Amino acid sequence: MISIERDGAVQIIRMDRIEKKNALTQAMYMDMAEALKSEDESIRCHVMLGRPGAFTAGNDIADFLKAAMSGDGLEAGGVGKFLGALHQPSKPVIAGVDGPAVGVGTTMLLHFEMVFATENALFKTPFTDLGIIPEAGSTLLGPEIMGYHKAFELFALGESFTAEMAKEAGFVNHIVAPAELEERVIAMAQKVAAKPQNALRISRELMRGKREVIEKRIFEEMGYFGELLKSDEAREAFTKFMSKA
Repeated sequence: MISIERDGAVQIIRMDRIEKKNALTQAMYMDMAEALKSEDESIRCHVMLGRPGAFTAGNDIADFLKAAMSGDGLEAGGVGKFLGALHQPSKPVIAGVDGPAVGVGTTMLLHFEMVFATENALFKTPFTDLGIIPEAGSTLLGPEIMGYHKAFELFALGESFTAEMAKEAGFVNHIVAPAELEERVIAMAQKVAAKPQNALRISRELMRGKREVIEKRIFEEMGYFGELLKSDEAREAFTKFMSKA
């Protein structure tokens, strides 16, 4: 369900569950976390992709709720491992988005170095509609990247953003044709991989700033997230959502 490919010094991490629009399970989160944390020195850049027509529909809700209600909670499972790897991946990450990028499909992008999207990309974060809050450090990174007002519109109101809106907001770099997406993303990753690595690493670390602050916010969000999941408001919202699925 997560396929890993290599193209020279580029590692391609692909969400590959197209029959479910790449909805993410705990096992998929774990595989992505391991890939992002790889210490293989021959990997110089990661690429994150879905399949044509779907980046990811976000969490597989049934799998997610099962993990959330377990004794260990989300922090100990695949979600926690992925969020831990997300804010400090071993190498730069470039994403290519086609189709829906729901929930974590949008929030993960805030951590990456570059994002390419097609005109068919649609970014949506329906957290508050489900009685929960945004995750993956998006309550911190969102306002930093796009300003408070745009971040509120996307993450608190849950308004859908087109590729053009996402580019205007600052979390998409380039809009490309669907047929060109993977080629363009991998070509950019190869360009990144060809740079002098020490200079690139230090530049990246300085621009990304103190990751401890983001890590603290991620786990702060997860604490509220876990509390809210148990609320009547969230139970009602998830029950309604599942009845439509």
